Amino acid sequence: MIKDNFVSVVSYVFLVIGVLQALRLLNSWEAQIGSFVVPMWVSWVAVLFAFYLAFQGFRLTNKV
Repeated sequence: MIKDNFVSVVSYVFLVIGVLQALRLLNSWEAQIGSFVVPMWVSWVAVLFAFYLAFQGFRLTNKV
């Protein structure tokens, strides 16, 4: 049961990250780390990766 709770929480975290990255893309928000401006294509990769991990996590919790 503890493993299922952990996977569920991590899946929701990745879902939130994916939504925030999608919002960054839709609203053209600038992301900056120090003096480095993160390009928008990085958010496309982050959206796909985060949603994929969230999907797999939710799929894993429903296998029980």
